[in-house]
Amino acid sequence: MSEALNPETPEAVLDEAADEAGEEEPIKQRKNGLYPGVSDELAENMKSGWADTELRGLEPIAQADYTAARRAALSARFPGDRLVIPAGNLKTRSNDTEYAFRASVEYAYLTGNLTEDGVLVLEPTSDGHKATIYLLPRSDRENGEFWLSGQGELWAGRRHSLAEAEQLYGIPASDVRELAATLKEATGPVRVVRGYDAGIEAALTDKVTAERDEELRVFLSEARLVKDEFEAGELQKAVDSTVRGFEDVVKVLDKAEATSERYIEGTFFLRARVEGNDIGYGSICAAGPHACTLHWVRNDGPVRSGDLLLLDAGVETHTLYTADVTRTLPINGTYTEIQKKVYDAVYEAQEAGIAAVQPGGKFRDFHDAAQHVLAEKVVEWGLVEGPVERVLELGLQRRWTLHGTGHMLGMDVHDCAAARTETYVEGTLEPGMCLTVEPGLYFQADDLTVPEEYRGIGVRIEDDILVTEDGNVNLSAALPRRSDEVEAWMASLKG
Repeated sequence: MSEALNPETPEAVLDEAADEAGEEEPIKQRKNGLYPGVSDELAENMKSGWADTELRGLEPIAQADYTAARRAALSARFPGDRLVIPAGNLKTRSNDTEYAFRASVEYAYLTGNLTEDGVLVLEPTSDGHKATIYLLPRSDRENGEFWLSGQGELWAGRRHSLAEAEQLYGIPASDVRELAATLKEATGPVRVVRGYDAGIEAALTDKVTAERDEELRVFLSEARLVKDEFEAGELQKAVDSTVRGFEDVVKVLDKAEATSERYIEGTFFLRARVEGNDIGYGSICAAGPHACTLHWVRNDGPVRSGDLLLLDAGVETHTLYTADVTRTLPINGTYTEIQKKVYDAVYEAQEAGIAAVQPGGKFRDFHDAAQHVLAEKVVEWGLVEGPVERVLELGLQRRWTLHGTGHMLGMDVHDCAAARTETYVEGTLEPGMCLTVEPGLYFQADDLTVPEEYRGIGVRIEDDILVTEDGNVNLSAALPRRSDEVEAWMASLKG
């Protein structure tokens, strides 16, 4: 990997170099304010001879009308308050390299912009708010930043100009480097989404309160509970790509057997990067007893014929909406008798859960329906003493079911996490809500309370369900779920 001449500012570097050299005349005066080793002639040469690449007449992003409506709802909720929503900054991965940037969900939801250091500000007006998106402008060709700095255009890629950004996002754009000073001078009530941009928070430290800021965060989380038409379409795109990723995995299971779970992880990741932005979360590629570890993301274990593969993975679209799908597959293509017994029980529980996802129903209904079936099964199999209602009352089935049956889905895999309990887990389902239904049974390899044949078997089946006006739609229905259909599907892919 190449290295920029120096990650610090030109002036700081040159002053330090002058001090070390004992020179009376600052190097920066002789080097045009550029870095050591840059001649006057090269500096002048780099300023000119570049074509005009400004993009004009850009079409707005596909979700521009939707983001405008979301900002309008936010404005109506907090009249008279200045609202500050940062995208966040790059985070160091190692020394002078950074993690891939992912904009804050709140910022992306309201703007559609996904670049680092951006900030959306809603300034209160007499009839609502005026929105401004603050961004880093294109690299300046005059001061050398575009070719000398690690954030420059020739190092990190071209940024949109502010004029281009206005066309794309439908929001007036300004230079984010001027924002901190502007916010320090601001008067009146201010709210900021915390945790993404320490510099912006520092500029507002004496103007905000934790309680007021939390109200903003909660509102933006609850606003995402009901998806608009654009969001539902993006979730379907994410699921469709995920289905193709699962097909990719089945086709290479023989290669995974020759290597490890990481072959599965890499195969799915390729699909996510080719068709989307990334994976929506760390893929769980759990073979054999690893399937009993709910969030197995090490993915470094063996893949053996005769075992099950629990694959929990999702593609994230370029607009940051993610799928979240799980299938538990027989690695050799055929379930054993005991594997099928456990799998079919989970399938029956999921069927009951999906049927309970209805507009006007309680969010908890699908969890209760699935758990009731699983409790019936463990009583029927003699793993715990009934009756079923006693088992449910005491939660005895949870030794093997472990987790909740689903969660909201959207720009975060566990979406709307800051929503209040009364609007989420104790709330009522509405058309446009999207959630997972994912019951499971997990018999740990060292669980002496179950017969040996159960030990090391873990099964989860998960689908992404959109609530509609008259029921629900399974967005991931293209992936077979019934055990016989799974076997036939795998056989067709393996040829």
